[in-house]
Amino acid sequence: MFIVTHQVYELWFKQIIWELDSVRKVFIHNHVRDERNMLKVVSRIHRITMIFKLLVDQFAVLETMTALDFFDFREYLSSASGFQSLQFRLLENKIGVSENLRVPYNRCHYRDNFHGQESEALLRSEQEPTLLQLVEQWLERTPGLEKDGFNFWGKLQANIEKGFKLEKHKLEKMPDCETKQDMLADLKKQTEMFTSLFDSKCHDHLLSKGDRRLSYAALQGALMIYFYREEPRFQVPFQFLTYLMEIDVLMTKWRYNHVCMVHRMIGSKAGTGGSSGYHYLRSTVSDRYKVFVDLFNLATFLVPRAWIPRLNPSVYKFPYTAECSDSSYSSCGSCSSEDD
Repeated sequence: MFIVTHQVYELWFKQIIWELDSVRKVFIHNHVRDERNMLKVVSRIHRITMIFKLLVDQFAVLETMTALDFFDFREYLSSASGFQSLQFRLLENKIGVSENLRVPYNRCHYRDNFHGQESEALLRSEQEPTLLQLVEQWLERTPGLEKDGFNFWGKLQANIEKGFKLEKHKLEKMPDCETKQDMLADLKKQTEMFTSLFDSKCHDHLLSKGDRRLSYAALQGALMIYFYREEPRFQVPFQFLTYLMEIDVLMTKWRYNHVCMVHRMIGSKAGTGGSSGYHYLRSTVSDRYKVFVDLFNLATFLVPRAWIPRLNPSVYKFPYTAECSDSSYSSCGSCSSEDD
């Protein structure tokens, strides 16, 4: 049962990689500029989340095995370890797990545990554009960020600064009391937080530390999609970003379930692959392995709806850019036009 379950995991990893590569291909060839292809992208990313839900639930089967059951055949595993799953490492690389943020495995580079063609495959996956990088480029092109156009970022900054000034003015009119001082202190913290949001140098510093993953322009695009998610133009992009977060959530749950299962089976013993076992796995359940952590943090910057720049439908339509660049929609792969 233990071996069969892990073989099933590998089969699902293979399917996830195929779905992931197909999505990356759409972005790499710029077919995503045809908005109709976004439905295909969202569908396949959603499929990945559904597979991960199966993988998370599959631990329930493994947990029917007692620690003594596992101990009876553990010696037959020799040095075999889940860390040796090439497909899971490829999956991590293709999604965008940062090499610099990985927890060292036995004080070695994770690729040192693979040799020959496997090591070469991992190296290639590190050099290819990751899903994170491709999504970042896509977000940077979000319509409405142009300073000579809608200028979302500039208007949002002006509205938020005006909103905080009004809030401060209201609080200052309140009678002096402990509550007033607490509210003013809280308002000051919020003001400072948003001041740092609009500071590109502060963003670059957080980026260098690994606290943020997306570029400054990509963060602006993500926040714009977040605020205007109810607008038809941004509904599919918002759904896409939601599924990306769901992948991170499910991968974290998968890691956590793995940690709990290992702890139940071997306690604090070393892993079969020579790692510290439970202690090593526990260190991987953290934000350093979250790829789209910036999308989670968007909720930090929620503001009252009245502060969000209003869209004038007659001026800012943000039309779809269907370029017929995908052969699935055009047999000849080029746009065709009809006379009015």
